[in-house]
Parts: sequence; C-alpha cells; structure tokens
Amino acid sequence: MSKENQPGGSHWTLARERLLLLTLAAIQFTTILDFLIIMPLGPQYMRVFSIDPKQFGLIVSSYGISAGVAGLAAGFFLDRFDRKRALLWLYLGFGVGTLFCAMAYNYQLLVASRFFAGAFGGVVGAVILAIVGDVIPMERRGAAMGMVMSAFSVSSIVGVPLGLLLASHYNWHVPFYALTVLSFIILIIAAWITPPLRGHLAHHQDQHPFARTLTVMMHPDHQKAFLFMAALTCAGFAVFPYISTYMVSNVGLTETQLPLIYLCGGLCTLYSMNWVGRWADRAGKLRVFTITSLTTAVPILLVTNLPRVPVVAAVATSTLLMVCMSARMVPAMAMMTGAVEARYRGGFMSINSAVQQLSMGVTAFLGGYIVQQKTPTSPVTHFPINGFISIACAYGCIYLARFLKAPVKKEVAAEPVLMEG
Repeated sequence: MSKENQPGGSHWTLARERLLLLTLAAIQFTTILDFLIIMPLGPQYMRVFSIDPKQFGLIVSSYGISAGVAGLAAGFFLDRFDRKRALLWLYLGFGVGTLFCAMAYNYQLLVASRFFAGAFGGVVGAVILAIVGDVIPMERRGAAMGMVMSAFSVSSIVGVPLGLLLASHYNWHVPFYALTVLSFIILIIAAWITPPLRGHLAHHQDQHPFARTLTVMMHPDHQKAFLFMAALTCAGFAVFPYISTYMVSNVGLTETQLPLIYLCGGLCTLYSMNWVGRWADRAGKLRVFTITSLTTAVPILLVTNLPRVPVVAAVATSTLLMVCMSARMVPAMAMMTGAVEARYRGGFMSINSAVQQLSMGVTAFLGGYIVQQKTPTSPVTHFPINGFISIACAYGCIYLARFLKAPVKKEVAAEPVLMEG
C-alpha cells in the first residue's frame, strides 16, 4: 500500500477510514462471539462430557484467564511490531484456536483449546484499540470506538442466537466450525484493508522490551488508568454473570426465553453505543461518561431486586441495564486511548486488556461467594449485595475518570509516521 493510501496520505479518505473500522469491528465480533457462545452452550457440554457445573466453569474461565496472562506478556513486546503484522498474526492464532475448539472430542481438549484461543483473542482486542488510537483523530475517536465496540451488540443479536440454532439442529461443534471459516475470511480482508502502522517504532530503537513494559506499568497516569479499568469491569461483572440464573429462578423466565435478553439488549445497545459515541465527541468524553455512569444505579437496583414479573417487563429491565452499562464504555475507552502516548499505546492497551480480563474473572469468582442458591430450583439469594457493589464501582469510576488526562505533548493521530510495507 502506497503512502498516499495510508492515514495522513493524500488518497486516504473518510470512506477508507470507515472501511478499516468496519474490518476491525468484524474482527472484534468474532473474538467476542467466541467468548459469548460458550455460556449458553453449557447444558450441551454438561450432557455430552458428563461434567458438573464446576468443570463447566473452567471451560468458561479458561479463555479469560489465558487472555489476561497473554495480555500481560504481550505488553513486553507488542509495541515493537508493526500494528498490522501484530494484528494479522494474532488473529491467525485465534482462528487456529477456534478450529481446535471445533475439533475437540473430550473435555480436556476443549479446555486446552479455550486456553489457546484466549491467548490470542485477548491480545487482538488490545491491538484493535491501539490501531484506533493511532489512526483516528481525537475529535472522531468517540464515534470510532462506538463503531468498533458495537461488535458486542451484533454478536448478541446475530451471533449467539444463530450459534444456538446451529448447535440445537446439529451439535455444539458446528458453531465453532462456522466461526473458524468466518474468521479466516475476515483475516484475508484485514490483510488487504489494514495499512502498515509503524510510526510508534521510531521510539523503540534503544529501549529493551522489559524496561519499556516496566515504564508503561510504573507510569503514574497509566496506573490510574489500569485502576479505572478494573473498577469499570467490576461494575459490570458483579452482576452480569448471575442475571440468567436469577431471571429463571426468581423472576420466572424459562431457559428458552433467555435468548430474548441477548436479542433485545443487543439491538438497543447497537444503536445506543454509536449514538453515545457521537454525543461524547460533541459534549466531551468526561461529561458523557459521568452522566451515563450516574444512570446505572436505577437499572442495577431493578435487576438485582426484580420480583416475578411478565417476560416483557423482565426483558425491558435487563435491556435498560445493558444500555446504561455499555454506554459508559464508549467515552471511557476513548479517554483511555487518548491518555497515553502513541509510542506506549500498544503495550498500554495490551496490559489494560489483561487487567480487564483478570478483573472479569476475579469479580465473577468473588461474586459467586456472595450469591447463594441451595438447589438448582431454589431462589437466588444475596444478589442485591452484588448490585450495591456494582453501583459502588460504577460511581468510583466517576472519580477515577478525572485523573485520565492526555499526554503533555499533543499527538496528531491523523498523521502518524508510517513506512511503506
């Protein structure tokens, strides 16, 4: 690709920028779906492999644990590679890992495959965010983050229901085979669309990777950002892992009605995240983040204290929670990518992604000690305590967000130093 067709080149247009964002969103879609589809397939896994809920929990958590550890390790070298090459090789590894999941014929191989896929899939997300931070100017970065992060909504609307349909009509292997094929198609498109991004390499000539990672981790502003991400993640995962069980045991939904939560929540957040991104660009990221965070208390309290209600009311309440919780993420990620210099952004986002993944696992694990259920058919108790913890974390983020500040030397994201590849 010539320099004229790269960001900052004379032939680089908003249309090409949007095409790049759509490609990154497609990659994000597959990695998120690979994680989400595991949870609703639990009954099949427990029946086919004759495993108990604790063993199934290892299948779910293995991806996140692996992604967190790999993210920390990647922080030592991620900024020493062209962003494009890093993205393509990591995404290739993710596709191979997904294929291994599809081919697994016993419990042990499936768990090992989940660890393998997570090691690559978790770091892919960090590279995507680093690319957005490098290529997209700050004044359009909120909308760009909204587009990329809307992949979560699309995976909930299209991916999860379609995956469950394939699994119910055939078997649990088929969704992973389909995801593998889709991933390799997107990989080819990404190799064509993504420009070489090497401007950050100008700062890497004389610094050792270990020293560089320590620099990223020990920077006071970065540590505040990592703490901010941990609190941001805890606010969601104190509640979300237990919503399905609570809806069935306490609210009265059937398991066949649970996909409505994903479908309706995904449809609404698909619109709301893009709208919030544009709003944040106009009104300011910090202001929008503060407002959206303040709105989370009502739906959190409603969901964690919901009595038996009609299906429509239950779905509406859970959808409101998803909209409010996801709305915080758009300005939050825009602020975080703008709070670190381009030369540190890849390593920073890799470590930040690891913090996010580990926070998910720790919060869900500790939340399980609070939420109680005597038998699979008995009501869930103590769920409101998780709700209060979630609110405390969400409001704590409002305070922490004020410490996220742009580097002293303003970077021009639209004109990175690039080399022909």
